[in-house]
Amino acid sequence: MRLLVLNCHEAWIYQLRLLDADLDIVVDLPGRAVAGWDTRMRPLPPRAQTLQLFDALALPGSTWDAVVCHNITDLLDTAPIAAPHLLIVHDVLDGRMAQQGATFDRQDMIDRLRAYLGMIGAHAVAVSNAKGASWGVNGRPLLFSADPSDYLTPRQTRAAGLRVANDISAKRVFLNWSFHEEAFAALPVTIVGRNPDMGIEPARDWDELKRHFAEHRFFVHTADPHFEDGYNMAMVEAMAAGLPVVSNAHPTSPLTHGVDGFLAASPGDARAYAEALLADATLARTMGDAARHTAMTRFSPAAFRAGAADAVARAKKKYRRRQRAIAAA
Repeated sequence: MRLLVLNCHEAWIYQLRLLDADLDIVVDLPGRAVAGWDTRMRPLPPRAQTLQLFDALALPGSTWDAVVCHNITDLLDTAPIAAPHLLIVHDVLDGRMAQQGATFDRQDMIDRLRAYLGMIGAHAVAVSNAKGASWGVNGRPLLFSADPSDYLTPRQTRAAGLRVANDISAKRVFLNWSFHEEAFAALPVTIVGRNPDMGIEPARDWDELKRHFAEHRFFVHTADPHFEDGYNMAMVEAMAAGLPVVSNAHPTSPLTHGVDGFLAASPGDARAYAEALLADATLARTMGDAARHTAMTRFSPAAFRAGAADAVARAKKKYRRRQRAIAAA
């Protein structure tokens, strides 16, 4: 298998190493904060090389089994490539509209996307049920994956929480940041991510991020249910690394309250749960072990591998069907 992958974010794309595939990754796309492949997020996957979009457009579509896109712009930019297209839906439509201040009709956007996918014979899969439902994308989602064997043995030597988030100022509503601020004010919580306006930087590389996971006592996740899931990839990775999670109560959270993390109804509750974990390393280790088990069962690499392979197969099938219909017209 050989895939052309537009660079959305490195951590998600790095999962594609689980496939038996060569990866041609398109970098330097407009709107990206970092040129090229950002090695602070992940190393370049094995069997991967980078290229520019104009180079990809110059190659025959038969070069690839599928073109993996992450938004509508990617679909449009790669439309000249005569190959199956696979759209990965990463966001909640309502959140995207709110972030962009969009005034278009929500249902009209869903209908337009469905029509365009049909016109080019493309397949779409979402990274969660909620995100798929928001865009009218049906079928089993392609959930994030995390392998506990990728991470260090938990030490939890630092009595502090950890949060991984980029562009916080622009995403305050989505991240339910007011909840975070009220809950964890004056508590030791390390924030890692690309936030230059806050004086906060990402980890130097994946190895440093792994050390953060190993050292901290718990992980923090907050999100507005209207705009984001009750988990993200960083949270799944933290769980795989053996960290319990303190989160606001969220209908799509994979956590079992009091087992692998805490679901707080209020900032005051979240603060109390955080203080309990800060005070009791044994509790944090026990809940962290449960969190690792949840990650292994709910977000396994094997499930991602099977789901990604199935999504590519569906994209190829839809593309062939569309090409036959065009030829017969």
